[in-house]
Amino acid sequence: MRAIEYALREGWTSLWRARGSSAPAIVAIALAIVVLGSLLLVSWNIDRLLAEWTSAAELSVFLHDEASSEQRGAVEAMVDASGVADGREYVSKTDALARFRREFADLSSLAEDLEGNPFPASVEVRIRAGAESGGEVGALVERLAALPGVADVRYDREWLARVGSVLDTVRRTGLVFGLLMALAAAITVASVVRLGLQSRRDEIEIMQLVGSPLAFIRGPFVAEGILLGGIGAAVAVLVLWVGFSVAGVWWGSQLSAFLDGAAVQFLPFRLWTALALGGMLVGGVGGLAASRHAV
Repeated sequence: MRAIEYALREGWTSLWRARGSSAPAIVAIALAIVVLGSLLLVSWNIDRLLAEWTSAAELSVFLHDEASSEQRGAVEAMVDASGVADGREYVSKTDALARFRREFADLSSLAEDLEGNPFPASVEVRIRAGAESGGEVGALVERLAALPGVADVRYDREWLARVGSVLDTVRRTGLVFGLLMALAAAITVASVVRLGLQSRRDEIEIMQLVGSPLAFIRGPFVAEGILLGGIGAAVAVLVLWVGFSVAGVWWGSQLSAFLDGAAVQFLPFRLWTALALGGMLVGGVGGLAASRHAV
């Protein structure tokens, strides 16, 4: 415990003494955390929204305007016999138009400018949870699309899966880029800490002569790196929060409309805490690398 207290005290003293030269290390760590945090903020919100949309996803079978009641009955019979449906609802052309006017009040005037009712009747199917894992839903979609009177079949989870696949690719690319920046930040921290080490070379030699433990010799430099990382991470989280707040003020209503009323949220406590700990880890690694030159 004494070693930790001594390391933190000496590390902070060294950091404050060389605060001018410490700025590049803080900026490097902050930039790396901002990149990773921005990626995490976007991907976390998209994952959350995809989960909400997936839970409410439906299979929609759109009918031709001239589809007969027998053709509609064939569609409903095939859905009922499939075993993947948790329920279904027939939506007439009139109901579809009324729903559009209710859910998209700002755009309802567009429908009034058109002649007649442009919306098709449909059979909307709620898919039973877990039914898509065995491929039964995909087979049902193909059979429904081949039925007479069916104009189109839309399954929400298909495009949601494609969005998820694209998100995974972006996440992996961003993670690699962020890790490279974190490595560069660790190297910068190591360089800054080594400058402080050189200025304390005489003190270190005296400590070695009197038999000071290795933890008391290397500890302050590791602690200095951790403190640099912590400050850089705090700056990064603050920048992320300010950027998120400004974006919410400027584009909050547009984003909410684009996401069909869903709200974009800042990172939860566990994630931005993980970012802060990650910054301290990067700084600690840099400090540890530099401390190896002390003895």
